Amino acid sequence: MASPDDGTAGLSGRRVADESLLADEKEMLANDPGGMLRATASAGAQVREAASLAAEANLSGLADEGRPRAVVVAGIGTAGLTGNILSTVAGPRCPVPVIGHRSAGIPGWVGAADVVIAVSASGRSPEALAAADAATRRGARLVAIGRPDSELQSMAERARAPFIPVPRRAPARATLWGLAVPVLLAGRALGLVKVNEADFAETATRLDADAERCRPAAESFVNPAKSLALDISGSVPIVWGSSPLATVAARRFADTLAANARYPVMAGALGEAGRGRVGLLDGPFGGLAETSRDIFADPDDEEATTRLRLVVFRDGGLNPEDDADEPVAVEERRAEAVQVLAERRGVRCDVLTAEGGSALERLASLTAVPDFASIYLALAHGLDPMAVPAINEMKELSNPMPETLQ
Repeated sequence: MASPDDGTAGLSGRRVADESLLADEKEMLANDPGGMLRATASAGAQVREAASLAAEANLSGLADEGRPRAVVVAGIGTAGLTGNILSTVAGPRCPVPVIGHRSAGIPGWVGAADVVIAVSASGRSPEALAAADAATRRGARLVAIGRPDSELQSMAERARAPFIPVPRRAPARATLWGLAVPVLLAGRALGLVKVNEADFAETATRLDADAERCRPAAESFVNPAKSLALDISGSVPIVWGSSPLATVAARRFADTLAANARYPVMAGALGEAGRGRVGLLDGPFGGLAETSRDIFADPDDEEATTRLRLVVFRDGGLNPEDDADEPVAVEERRAEAVQVLAERRGVRCDVLTAEGGSALERLASLTAVPDFASIYLALAHGLDPMAVPAINEMKELSNPMPETLQ
């Protein structure tokens, strides 16, 4: 990685990505020894494999006891995001509440009338294990999803609950679809979500096509992920989603930017941002920096100023199950408005628009390119996107006993 005195930092100490590090495919792959690019390119294959493994788990028995009062999806990190995916794909007409729970245990109101879906890529996260244990003790129906031959599988077997294996080949953040598809299929078995085999097939095809567009050999001007990474470089990214589905994708991008590229980022729903956080555009990294700019300054010095970079995820798709298209129209007007506000303040903005027929495919279209972009941004800074020392140290410091004794 470049040193602070080699010219890659501006007058303010701002770090700038090195585009030349994204030009040589062999060098990129050598700087990605853990294979994060390869793991991310497997997203389409993950959809197909997970659907097959879930079918073998025979989830049909979930519906025998009727529709639950509520569904709790328990997990942390990427596993925790699967609850948001289920809720979003199910849409506003979902007949029961879907609650994402990202801490140990389960809410106090959960009982025999409810279903708990415990998700852990490793099969040993404390949050998922505690949720599975609590669900069993309270008589709630349990579904477990995670690595085969793990403690989570053992707990599911003791409870005689369905277990869907997810082969562990990469960090959890690169296994989003391997975890999300079983959750969706469990939701379908419970009658919560209308998703069929054609939806999964089209989603997998979409992910395959985006992986091809974002392949390492493709140069920056034709590779949307490399272009997005270079756009974000040296900025403070603000990522907003125009709809609930787009907001899930925005938060996913924030997670991967933080973990893979080590970038500070703010993400959320554009509707909420319009009630307060849109004020960032007028702050010292937004419009205030623009108004104080010296028009006679050297452009190279100007580039050394850290600025906001707005990334807007837009989803103009209309779910035929929705009552009306008015919410979509409102969301689209907000997205247009924030782009105008950013332009007036000299804040650059990238827009990613969902494509596809089903909600699942639209979500996939908003996650694939950003997933690759977070990896390319890491590589452009000379970072290994898989090896994140702070994550491992955090686990060691917060773990009460050695892993070998657990």
